[in-house]
Amino acid sequence: MRITADFTVIPDVFAKAADPEYKTAGTPVVSFPFYIEDFDKSRIRYLHWEFLDPDSIPVCGFEWIHWSVANLPVDALMFDFNDSRALQIPPDFSRQMPAMIPEAVQGRTSAASRFVGETDPAVTMRYNGPNPPDKDHEYYLHVWGTAKPLPGLNQGFWLNELQHAIRDCGETPDQGGIFLTGRA
Repeated sequence: MRITADFTVIPDVFAKAADPEYKTAGTPVVSFPFYIEDFDKSRIRYLHWEFLDPDSIPVCGFEWIHWSVANLPVDALMFDFNDSRALQIPPDFSRQMPAMIPEAVQGRTSAASRFVGETDPAVTMRYNGPNPPDKDHEYYLHVWGTAKPLPGLNQGFWLNELQHAIRDCGETPDQGGIFLTGRA
């Protein structure tokens, strides 16, 4: 499986510099488009992915989860009109998916962490650290494909639940990923 996008640096509309209409409470909420290519359509029936910010670890004490999805039926997605081998994940899919494809499960983002928004200085310094630098940094999009849906995931699963379900699914998942750069 191969994951691609039409950019290597996340465009502003999907990042910190997004216009106000693309933000909620100051946080960008529009997910970027990408393509899933070169996968075995006879074996892969469900997709699962996570979009992570590992550069956040020194800043907040954990890897920031921007969005995660599980049990997304491949048949519910559209193939790219320009390339019949590539599934197209459209812009803003992370917000539209629950209404469009109710059988898929969307995970929690790190905004649900009990450490986000903490005001106690002792907790803030231990878990949130200093303010993040306003510079380009790394993000990773990991995608897995399986023949069957992952059991036991409820709406709002955490990332470790997804990874455990993939490990325990009884098959060898097809995996692809993409590294991107964007603004903090």
